Amino acid sequence: MLRFSLIFLSTLLLWAVTAQLNHALAPWRLYVFVGALAVTLPAITLPLKTGLLASFCGGLFFDAVAPVSFGTHALLFALTHAVVFNFRDRIPRDDTLSRVVIALFANLGLFLIFSFTQVARSPAPASMWPRLFADLACSQVCLALIAPWFFAIQARALALIADDTHRYA
Repeated sequence: MLRFSLIFLSTLLLWAVTAQLNHALAPWRLYVFVGALAVTLPAITLPLKTGLLASFCGGLFFDAVAPVSFGTHALLFALTHAVVFNFRDRIPRDDTLSRVVIALFANLGLFLIFSFTQVARSPAPASMWPRLFADLACSQVCLALIAPWFFAIQARALALIADDTHRYA
C-alpha cells in the first residue's frame, strides 16, 4: 500500500507540473499531455495489482480536471498499463532510455486515442488536426525532457521504501 501511495503522490506531482506548464504555454495555444509517465514506471516495476491500481487512480485524478467523460483517463491508463505490463519481460526495464522510449510510445497511443475520441465532437474536425499535431509534437518533446527526472523521483521514492522495510524487518 505504501508503494501505491508513493506512485500516486508522484502522479499528483506530475499533474501539478504539467498544469503549470500548460498554463505557461496557454498564450501560444499549446497543450502538453504526458499522461503516459503516470503509467510507465508502475507497469514496468510494480506487481500487476498495485501498478494497475496506481495507474487507474491516477487516471481518475486526471479525469477530475479534464473536459472528458469521467472515467476516460482511468480506463485508458489501465489499458495502457496492461499493455506495457505484458511487454515488460521483453524489454530492458532498468535502462532510463528504454523507459523514456516506452513512455513516448505509450504517450503517442494515449494522445491519438484521446484525439480520435474527442475530435468527433467538434463541428469542424478537419480544422483541429494541425493544432493536435502541434500539441503532440510539444507533448512528446516535453515528455522526453522530463521523463528522466520523473522516473528518478519515482525510483528514488520506491528505493527509500525498500531500504526502510529491509532495515526494520
